[in-house]
Amino acid sequence: MRREAHVAKGGPNGGDGGDGGDVWLVADHNVASLLGFRDFPFRRAENGTHGQGSDKHGRAGSSNDVAVPEGTVVKDQEGNVLADLVNHGDRWMAGRGGQGGMGNARFLSNQRRSPSWAEQGEVGEEIWYKLELRLMADVAIIGLPNVGKSTLISRISAAKPKIADYQFTTLEPNLGVVRIDDSSEMVVADIPGLIEGASDGKGLGHQFLRHVERARVLLVLVDLAAYDMVSPADQLEVLLKELGNYQPDLLDRPRLVVGSRVDVEHPDIEFDGLRISAVAGIGLDALIGQLATLVMEAREEVVETTGMVVHRPVADSVSVEQIDDNTYRVLGRSAERAVAVNDLTNSEAAQYVREKLKSIGVNRALRRAGAIDGDTVHIGELAFDYEDDDA
Repeated sequence: MRREAHVAKGGPNGGDGGDGGDVWLVADHNVASLLGFRDFPFRRAENGTHGQGSDKHGRAGSSNDVAVPEGTVVKDQEGNVLADLVNHGDRWMAGRGGQGGMGNARFLSNQRRSPSWAEQGEVGEEIWYKLELRLMADVAIIGLPNVGKSTLISRISAAKPKIADYQFTTLEPNLGVVRIDDSSEMVVADIPGLIEGASDGKGLGHQFLRHVERARVLLVLVDLAAYDMVSPADQLEVLLKELGNYQPDLLDRPRLVVGSRVDVEHPDIEFDGLRISAVAGIGLDALIGQLATLVMEAREEVVETTGMVVHRPVADSVSVEQIDDNTYRVLGRSAERAVAVNDLTNSEAAQYVREKLKSIGVNRALRRAGAIDGDTVHIGELAFDYEDDDA
């Protein structure tokens, strides 16, 4: 309250508290991985500062922009996609800061000349997310296990993947940069081998297939020296089936089907297409040329997309859900905030909250939902016995 010389009865002059800062996830092309979250998973924005006397409002807290790689997908704990940060600069609010409480000067009215309470600051959101990084490459090399994908990327780029003569040598995608000419280059990803049933998760299929989603061009390798005599046509059928089952629009991507290991080709294998050998260096220049053409065409057709965001609904309007025969819950940020930031042990504050809830339609909504005197009503953390004020 004001305390000034020659002012017998000063009025309320408490300032409002500052809003808390928000936490934003921002796609940044200078960030390459999500490793920073392994040891430091928690991110926090700054608190707002308190209001003071003489109508001094508190300063709002600074928001926290958290840089993540392009291609980061944000999911909730149930696996629902909340945000897809595709391009540099895409940003999504991961946590909303609490709204600052109003000072007692805000509650001055003709009926309330000296309000004796002020609102508390609202608690900001604290939420856990799952972050997933999907590779963004010009070309994704796909094929059955052990058809020479890693050997190929090691020959056409500076990538040094693990290479061995057994299935699933590659458990993580390898990226390589292939120079087309002095002014252009393309990024190639070696996707771990797919097997039949990969779209159902067999052989870590989902973990492998998700990295194909953002590739502009698909390079499908079929083995011309398959020891079990699986024909290139059958190999291609398995691969396309798994791609289609996982995500049907992958079948619409530009793709190049190439026969691999031509240096040890089985004499009975039939294949009509480009033949290469990564070990012997056969056909690699022609392969790079054809891939470059497909990539350039795909780049010209791509229209930059904004980050796909599935907003979490914020219930600003009031609604009521019935939990059981005698229990109801009031939903809506305005109602929840009214009971969360006010001191209900203060009779003036409690009366203000009752008036606030009535003005935003809580009483009316409870009556429409069928609440009767004595039923239990939950609003945020508060639970009370319902009495119809207008009865």
